[in-house]
Amino acid sequence: MLEVDCSMLTLESVLIASGHVERFSDYMVKDVKTGECFRVDHIIKSALEKKRAEKKTTVEEKAEIDNILVRLDGFDKDQMTETLRRYGVRSPVTQNDVTDPIEFNLMFATQIGPSGHVRGYLRPETAQGIFVNFKRLLEFNQGRLPFAAAQIGTAFRNEISPRSGLVRVREFPMAEIEHFVDPACKRHPKFASVADIAVTMYSAARQMEGRAAETKTIGEAVAAGTIDNETLGYFMGRIYSFVLKIGCDPAQVRFRQHMGNEMAHYACDCWDLECKTSYGWIECVGCADRSCYDLTCHSRATGARLVAEKKLPEPKTVDIVECQPQKGELGRAFKKDARAVGDHLAALDAEAVAARLVSATWKSAGAATGRTRCRSSCADLAVLTRHALARGPEARYPPFVQQETTATK
Repeated sequence: MLEVDCSMLTLESVLIASGHVERFSDYMVKDVKTGECFRVDHIIKSALEKKRAEKKTTVEEKAEIDNILVRLDGFDKDQMTETLRRYGVRSPVTQNDVTDPIEFNLMFATQIGPSGHVRGYLRPETAQGIFVNFKRLLEFNQGRLPFAAAQIGTAFRNEISPRSGLVRVREFPMAEIEHFVDPACKRHPKFASVADIAVTMYSAARQMEGRAAETKTIGEAVAAGTIDNETLGYFMGRIYSFVLKIGCDPAQVRFRQHMGNEMAHYACDCWDLECKTSYGWIECVGCADRSCYDLTCHSRATGARLVAEKKLPEPKTVDIVECQPQKGELGRAFKKDARAVGDHLAALDAEAVAARLVSATWKSAGAATGRTRCRSSCADLAVLTRHALARGPEARYPPFVQQETTATK
């Protein structure tokens, strides 16, 4: 395992590529008179717990409140709004009405340099420093997978309503390990050492159904598909063993799976190790399968190949479909917009090229060798690309030209 110590100040371009600028946010509401802000799930939880404790609350109402509290972390904006209005939730300080939920980005923004033209953020997590240094870390590991990199440092989050002592603060120490594996094979050689560990698991399915957590072994959960793969299961087992070793009561520890609508934008599966405290169940460790999301995003943004390679037992031929526009014709057709058009075409993945361009008119400028090469005349390219940019990436292209592409292996 490699250790790194990266900068706490992060360029905006890095966090735009990672998706944090667009998606790293929580829902909040404002007191309509004082303007004081509150995190919406917190005031809903507080109001419903208070209502549940009232003597006049019926058994049916208590059961309904319990069901909402179980699923609250996974509520979207509309569900939050409906719950606020249904139960008449008000400001916990003044009892004034509150606004509808709005998104609030949790990162601290700043300007870098005397001109103020370069925008940056205090890092919201320590992982991005590892991802942008992936290429160098892979070289240190002689180009081999799997390998891991760890970092301990300070992270910053502009919390809407810090509270609960040290549980929710705006500056805190964080330790992260990023373990890189072959995405085609997520088995772990030491999985057998944790497969028989029994832990309390609260899966997304059981949360949505309003059922209680259950006890399973790591091996059973992976075999059933509850935990996505062996590597994720292995680290969950190691995390559980660690917290027991430092003195946590196993009866007060559980793994809770993120539901689909609360899953982080970068994760395909995520589990939180939670400890039951006087504040309720508190997340202490997060264990997520981030798949290739981060490396793919940074690779697209910079053009750098953030990939590892391995030798295959025998040569393998793969047909690749990609769009390769003629830059000269782009420039003549679009002038100052040529770069934006080129970026749009370059962003099309293989499925988009194969599915959306199949109905377009492409006139071949010559046979492709080794890959399908999509070329077009200047007029066709102008019409097709303007159509795409006007209607968005999901638009279907006009079916008035015949496709003519060739490919050889």
